[in-house]
Amino acid sequence: MFYEHDKRDLSVLPHDPFKAIVAPRPIGWITSISLKGQVNLAPYSFFNGINSKPNLVMFASEGRKDSVSFIGETGEFVCNLATFELREKMNATAAPFPRGVDEMERAGLAPAPSRIVRPPRVAASPCALECKLITIVPMATFDGRPVDCHVVFGQVVGVHIDDRFIVGGRLDTAAMKPIARCGYDEYAVVESLFSMKRPTAT
Repeated sequence: MFYEHDKRDLSVLPHDPFKAIVAPRPIGWITSISLKGQVNLAPYSFFNGINSKPNLVMFASEGRKDSVSFIGETGEFVCNLATFELREKMNATAAPFPRGVDEMERAGLAPAPSRIVRPPRVAASPCALECKLITIVPMATFDGRPVDCHVVFGQVVGVHIDDRFIVGGRLDTAAMKPIARCGYDEYAVVESLFSMKRPTAT
């Protein structure tokens, strides 16, 4: 099968499979705060780390949602790790609440203070990345048409890790059971790992 975007056979693929192809995707569970002190917590599945030295992250918002607006105001945010244990509470924060509603409070999540940035982190999350904004990039198509998509780039300035998951000097990813977004209403959970050494050039 081959199709051009927006020209697929709807009788065969009634739902766009794009997100099922680009999967699984890490979830950026983003905490932000407005200049007025309004806290927002929302999950974004177009999220990833993009550099290690220094640690850089990005997430993309389809529509200029509160997270993007608040980060634009204050220049700070926190990426909280979404885990299998926290899946229902993470999902609850995805509801389209009006601006000013504290999703963390509505989901029954306790906040914990950050060390460097103003937005709080999710206390129950085993890892959190405190970030400073680098830039927000509004997207466009290849032929220059604006797209209501905004990509937020940030630099990690502080890292929180629950000591229970540090084993032999390494973070035990599988033990934390992070969840990832797949297509449609489906998710995946990381419970097992395998290793491969990077080959050397010969």
